[in-house]
Amino acid sequence: MQFIDKNYNFATYKANERHALNRNTLMTLVIISILLIGYVLIATSGMTKVNKAAIAMFVGTLGWVLYICYGTDFVTGEYPDEYADFLDGAVSSSITVKQYIARNIFIKYVGKGAELVLFLLATMTIVEILDNNGCFDFIKEALHTYRSKRMLWIMSLITFVLSANLDNLTTTTMMLVIMHSLIANRRQRMIFGCAIVIAAGCGGAITVIGDPIGLLLWTNGCVTATSYSMTLLVPCVIGCVIPLLRLQRMLPERTDLQWTALPYRGNDTNLNRWQRLVMLFVGIGGLWFIPTFHDITKLSPFLGALCVLSVLWVVNEIMNSRLMDVDKMIHRRTPRVLQHGIIQLMLFIMGLTLAVGAVKETGVLQDVAVWCNTNINSIWIMGIMAGCISSVLDTFASGMAFISIYPTPVGDATAETCGSVLATDGLYWKVIAYCSAMGGNLLMLGSVSGLALMKMERIHIGWYLRNVGSVAAAAAVIGLAVMYVVSG
Repeated sequence: MQFIDKNYNFATYKANERHALNRNTLMTLVIISILLIGYVLIATSGMTKVNKAAIAMFVGTLGWVLYICYGTDFVTGEYPDEYADFLDGAVSSSITVKQYIARNIFIKYVGKGAELVLFLLATMTIVEILDNNGCFDFIKEALHTYRSKRMLWIMSLITFVLSANLDNLTTTTMMLVIMHSLIANRRQRMIFGCAIVIAAGCGGAITVIGDPIGLLLWTNGCVTATSYSMTLLVPCVIGCVIPLLRLQRMLPERTDLQWTALPYRGNDTNLNRWQRLVMLFVGIGGLWFIPTFHDITKLSPFLGALCVLSVLWVVNEIMNSRLMDVDKMIHRRTPRVLQHGIIQLMLFIMGLTLAVGAVKETGVLQDVAVWCNTNINSIWIMGIMAGCISSVLDTFASGMAFISIYPTPVGDATAETCGSVLATDGLYWKVIAYCSAMGGNLLMLGSVSGLALMKMERIHIGWYLRNVGSVAAAAAVIGLAVMYVVSG
């Protein structure tokens, strides 16, 4: 299958001679080098012990500082007409160039990153409210079985479904805590934990709100919620089920469970069963409504998430009206190291969005796009490359790199205006999203959830690769093959 249609109008996208002559080549190479060094440090954060959120924020900041210091060459090369309109007859100077960059270029990427961060902040708060009210205690009740294989599939199914509606990191955190409180045997926890991470990664990939990459594609107008889910549903189910079949063979017939009373989390857990069900329905049902909200209003999805949060917040105060003034501290079951994972993810996404934006504004990604179309010319090879990179690099970082190479569709872009695979709901976006998500299951190094599990249960990469990673890789390839066949 051809990567980009031959009738695609490269004249509006690829770098022309004027842009190439005006581009500050040396500073472009410096900014690119900084991003690549940042990617290497992110990939090796487990060895260097340097938080990858800090790396992403530093790279993003440094990239834009360098860009704005040499902004005259970049602006006159990439935005000559727009900059002339901005001057409106005034004399150009270093101050006006910096003002133009700050108001018209830099702010775009701040907005893109803020959309993702605010969406995650809203959904995280929704989950916190539900969890503090005991709405997820029903999960622990559903896991009341001593048959290990039965528990594995129930736990994986719940994780898969929840991660499709919540973000996959929050779902993984919650399920790992529940699993850890139930199972005493460390080896069994390793197996169940791997199942949770894989199910969360695959489940989150089937919806635009379950994974940061899907959310990025959705907010950029690359995909619509329904088409995205329909395309990725079967491949993601395959990517989940095959590794689970392997994991269930590693379990004994029965699992020794440790049933303990739920820890005290404050008087806000004194809600009765129907009240908790109402709150769960409002929270999860509200998240389902967000795609509809976006389709109707065309406003950013984070606004719909904030709307759901506000409604749930009001319901929470009504339900807990007699319990709001308690003085006792709430004891949270979630370890602080995992609670902070969401905050770190937000900062990481913002930093990486700014870093990639600085590189994109140099114009070099235009040349990369032309080179890929000329020499690779296959979305499937690009997808496999994204999956391999995301196995050692963060899945969001690798997915964003491949997505940023090409321009996102504008409005209701069609095949005639930007090529069939790059239009809205084009196959390229979905292949990259799928392969990036599946790549995180190969070694667990590219997944924040996987790294958390490795730290909690002291899982070695060699053990995971032998027992789970190789099977996950085969499942990912089968799922990609299904996408290829279905796409014709």
